[in-house]
Amino acid sequence: MPFLEEIKDAYSRIERHLRRTYLQHSLHYSSKTGADVYFKCEHLQHTGSFKLRGALNKILSLSEEELARGVVTASTGNHGAAVAYALAIAGASGSVYVPKEASESKIANIRRLGAEIEMFGDDSNDSEMKARQVAGESGAVYVSPYNDPFVVAGQGTVGLEISEQLPDVDAVFVSVGGGGLISGIAGYLKAFKPDVMMVGCSPANSKVMLESVKAGKVLELESLPTLSDGTAGGVDPDSITFGLCSDLVDEWVTVSEAEIRESLIEFIDAEHQLIEGSAAVAIASMLKTAESFRGKNIAVVLCGGNIGTTAMRSVLGDPL
Repeated sequence: MPFLEEIKDAYSRIERHLRRTYLQHSLHYSSKTGADVYFKCEHLQHTGSFKLRGALNKILSLSEEELARGVVTASTGNHGAAVAYALAIAGASGSVYVPKEASESKIANIRRLGAEIEMFGDDSNDSEMKARQVAGESGAVYVSPYNDPFVVAGQGTVGLEISEQLPDVDAVFVSVGGGGLISGIAGYLKAFKPDVMMVGCSPANSKVMLESVKAGKVLELESLPTLSDGTAGGVDPDSITFGLCSDLVDEWVTVSEAEIRESLIEFIDAEHQLIEGSAAVAIASMLKTAESFRGKNIAVVLCGGNIGTTAMRSVLGDPL
């Protein structure tokens, strides 16, 4: 099974720098769906998202010589904050390229953690291409948000924890952008429970990985505005996550902006915690397919909690 030993190695490398997040049983959603619903609370992780796991594993695997050359990455927010946090632990420096429309609150979070911000391009594809170019020209290490075995292995530690917290898990709902999170979780869980159902969840406005898997090749598709900014954007043509998602994801679900918004509001009202739009995608997908999972143990990964006031105003009032 891909990355199994790498995920175990990753956990031993990064565990002391992480929060082992709760797998929280929800009375509200269990009663509503007829399943036993558990939330994996990565929105409570340091830096506010699961991205810290992959960034830490990558940065802490680098040699002193590599760290001395500097680190470059690209991000819509959460990955950049995670890399900045990991660099601070490693005592190294780096820069984060972000698209012009990136969330102001997420950019502020990166700045607070000490990384240099470079604004470039209209979307995540533009900023990623620029970051790769800069890394190639300067000799700095480029840290992909998802297209790197160390990053995927780090994200897979979420699956390791779920396997210990809920050994009888039947299905796991994971929001999908580049596919690093679901690839890592599935790679670990399916080694121990091959029949666990891995459900990939995407906003209808940006579902590049889903459509690529359906087509059998990575596609270049336009992404429309979405509350799920953490999963928006394209996929690298050579991404290792494409093959992993093709092999390991059992079912795909898409949800509308209205469904994301409704799920975000319902979760805040029912659980009294803040999550971002990408986490609400997984909840909305679970609710949309809940009838198929009655009587089952469901884990829903809440991938992040970094939502700004502008996005919250949109959720609570004005439409996108």
